[in-house]
Amino acid sequence: MERANAFHDEKSAPTAGGESTRTVIVAFGANVTVAVAKTVAATLSGSASMVAEAAHSWADTGNQVFLLVANRRSTRTADAKRPLGYGREAYVWSLLAAVGLFVAGAAVSVWHGITELLHEGGSGQDYAIAYLVLGIAFLLEGTSWLQATRQLGGEAESFHQDILEYVLETSDPTLRAVFAEDSAALIGIVIAFAGMGLHQLTGAAVWDALGSVLVGVLLGVIAVVLIDRNRRFLTGEPASPELRAAAAARIEEMPEVAAVRFVRLEYVGPRQVFLVASVDLVGDPAESSIALTLRSLERELERNPHIADAVLTIAAPEDDT
Repeated sequence: MERANAFHDEKSAPTAGGESTRTVIVAFGANVTVAVAKTVAATLSGSASMVAEAAHSWADTGNQVFLLVANRRSTRTADAKRPLGYGREAYVWSLLAAVGLFVAGAAVSVWHGITELLHEGGSGQDYAIAYLVLGIAFLLEGTSWLQATRQLGGEAESFHQDILEYVLETSDPTLRAVFAEDSAALIGIVIAFAGMGLHQLTGAAVWDALGSVLVGVLLGVIAVVLIDRNRRFLTGEPASPELRAAAAARIEEMPEVAAVRFVRLEYVGPRQVFLVASVDLVGDPAESSIALTLRSLERELERNPHIADAVLTIAAPEDDT
């Protein structure tokens, strides 16, 4: 899931906490500006699609607050109460952001669109201001999307993955959320533009209302994906087989280790894993020294910034990697 050679080069894998925060801040600034502009345009034009887009942008703005909290709280240093650190808080707050996107964005957009379908209006709206706002919004949302894509592209390339694959698999929930929300925002703008344009061309308000419904469905799909990914990390997402193999190789490099019989890696936060392994030690050390040797090896492994905690045991005969 994350880059395998991070276990061999402690400085090689990205430590993107600050970069992720910057990405969220860029998205927040863009969303606040766009939300205000879309609200004004929706009021003046009466467009159902524009109302959906305004709801979408306000939902995204609120979500950025949750994501900023996620970044802040998840980076707190481990203590006696949380020996594995506070990394999982990132998934809690990101889950709340995804639920907010579903409720405040998707539900409102679908409800408003269906209402407009049942009470179909005329074709007299003036959409000039709405088109202008959508154009500006596309530029602002595109700026935020480019920031997220730039970060994702660099990380995905170093992990030998394409961007979409990396977005789904990365353990950084804030980066995934910003990319997903910005992508949905750009697609939503295109849908709203098409809905209003078809309304004007045909005189049928049903197109504008359908645009609102489609924006809501789009947000709902994005929200469900984000909720599922955060759920998986909260309930114990194991690392990929490649990363586990890399961890086993790193342990076997230690002079005191003869063989690795079992390795388990579980994510406890963005780019943070809890490592459990059983090993055979070189030679036949005295029982009194085994505990000291294992603890020394654990401390060595924990020097890697991606390992929140390491626990090593002596392998039983039936243990097998």
